[in-house]
Amino acid sequence: MAARPGLVGSLALVVALFLSTEASADQLYRVSGKDSFQIGSRDLRSEIVYDGTQSLTIARLGTTTRYVAHVTYTKTDAGASARATGSFASIMLPSGEQRDERNGDPDFLTILNQPFAVQLDLDTLREVARLDSPVPFAFASPMTGGRLSGTLRHITDGTILGERVVGVGFEARGPMRGAIPEHSDILLSGAMRMTGAAYYTERTALLLELEATLTISGNLADKASSDPVTIVYQRSMRATATREAASTRPSASARLR
Repeated sequence: MAARPGLVGSLALVVALFLSTEASADQLYRVSGKDSFQIGSRDLRSEIVYDGTQSLTIARLGTTTRYVAHVTYTKTDAGASARATGSFASIMLPSGEQRDERNGDPDFLTILNQPFAVQLDLDTLREVARLDSPVPFAFASPMTGGRLSGTLRHITDGTILGERVVGVGFEARGPMRGAIPEHSDILLSGAMRMTGAAYYTERTALLLELEATLTISGNLADKASSDPVTIVYQRSMRATATREAASTRPSASARLR
């Protein structure tokens, strides 16, 4: 969910990522999602369901690191299904600046177009694993651009594809004023709430699973009506395999986005 979050305190979001790797690897993911939209008395309801697969390529280019994600999926809207594709490319510079090179992901289904960085450095991951209480963070929602603030916390760790993973739970809230995503003619005054969980490998600090839900609720901000509106965006991404083995261990400061 194209803004990048930031942590306050010991963890800072939206900062640099450098990888000590001379090879590239494709990490594969299963992707699913659902968008639901409802306006009260106007009886306007819709639901869109997404299901597909994604590949993430990581490559070291001199002193920079490039991430490229490609997703292929089925989009089902009002019972009609169609095939679609999306892509997103980001590059990390030696200065620590992250630069999004290409955003061809209108349905927010690539792992690079989400609230959390796709990879952390190991020191940051260890900080997360040691958290014994929630810490504050803030970010701008990629879907709406609105600012949200909330907390991160260490949640139960586990195993994905035989890899030990560290869990991060998050919850954030913020105001919503302006046009509704995908419905620019409808203005809303209300609030946003995002919740979810992310899981990073202990070995390489790569994001292997993400569950995120963004709920927007409020009322139409026009003179003709103040109907209640509820919009829910759900995204789920989970690693399924690695196409090509390669060492991608972070070597310097990276942060949750």
